[in-house]
Amino acid sequence: MLVMKLPKEQKEQLTARIQHYFELERSETIGSIAAEQLLEFVIQEIGPHLYNHAINDARKAVLERMQTLEDELYALEKPIIAKR
Repeated sequence: MLVMKLPKEQKEQLTARIQHYFELERSETIGSIAAEQLLEFVIQEIGPHLYNHAINDARKAVLERMQTLEDELYALEKPIIAKR
């Protein structure tokens, strides 16, 4: 399985956001280690579902674009007049 590695700066920002969420929504204080562990859990358990959803969205977008390109190519075709 693909392990997602976040850049250090992004990981720190997300950890801080988790801590902020716990303060605001749950009136709890959690340390940076607990917040980082929660982040790792979410990435491991929920990340693949979100990733697969994003891949499916990208697949749909590419297929729609390919259909548009195919339609545009058909529109460029020149009529062929059969000579008798």
